[in-house]
Amino acid sequence: MAHRLTGWTLSGPATLLVSLCLIGPVAATIAATFQSGQGPWALYQAFFESGFRMRVLLRTLEVALVTTAVSVIVGFFTAYVVSRAPARWRSLLIILAVFPLLTGVVVRSFAWLIVLGRNGIANSFFVWLGLEGAPYPMLYTQGSVIIAMIYLFVPLMVLTLVGVLENIPDDLIEAAASLGATQAAIFRQIIFPLAVPGLIVGAVLVFTGSFTSYATPQLLGGDQQMMMGTLLHQRAMVAFDWDGAATVSAIMVVVTLAVVGAMTHIARRLNPMAT
Repeated sequence: MAHRLTGWTLSGPATLLVSLCLIGPVAATIAATFQSGQGPWALYQAFFESGFRMRVLLRTLEVALVTTAVSVIVGFFTAYVVSRAPARWRSLLIILAVFPLLTGVVVRSFAWLIVLGRNGIANSFFVWLGLEGAPYPMLYTQGSVIIAMIYLFVPLMVLTLVGVLENIPDDLIEAAASLGATQAAIFRQIIFPLAVPGLIVGAVLVFTGSFTSYATPQLLGGDQQMMMGTLLHQRAMVAFDWDGAATVSAIMVVVTLAVVGAMTHIARRLNPMAT
């Protein structure tokens, strides 16, 4: 009992600070959406009855889910290769894998403008190959936003998974192989289940970051591929519609929590030991 009391005493100030600085403002923003003079649900009704705003929400959800799925696949196998590399190469490979994180999001997004532009590197290569229809319109499309998002978040997934995969004992894999397990069986029954906790954390970070992203969709998607982050900025800073901005914020919070909860549930079904 005394041990628990000491723990609460030590964690109490930090918990209070987080509640006041993080949870409090979010709760106040959500509460403000129910205080409209038109009724408590009027702002949400207006949002979901708007075809344009629903398209923005569905587009954002699609981009975030695709980005998360691809980042999980690419990041997992990249992290696996890094974790199984010789010790003298491992640090170098980790640095190379996470090197994009050393530059800002805006800088990395601008780099894709140079790559995907009409006269950019990719189209110049296609023209040089003599492909029919080149140069292609690649900017301000959903595909360009997804590509840039994957580039942004794969290093984060790799960084999350490397430590988890490094902690899988080699003896466990060697024992399974000595008992006749194939590489596919070892991956399915040992490596993947033990990596599930890292996958949960990485997938949550990637989805949350991509769903709430502003700079990359604004630069590479523009108004043609507007997402929730850019819609929020437009409502708050262009139209000065604070009620509408609060509604967008509240919906983003609810959708993020729902998807993160679903991811956690699925991961726990795959591995009951995951937390």
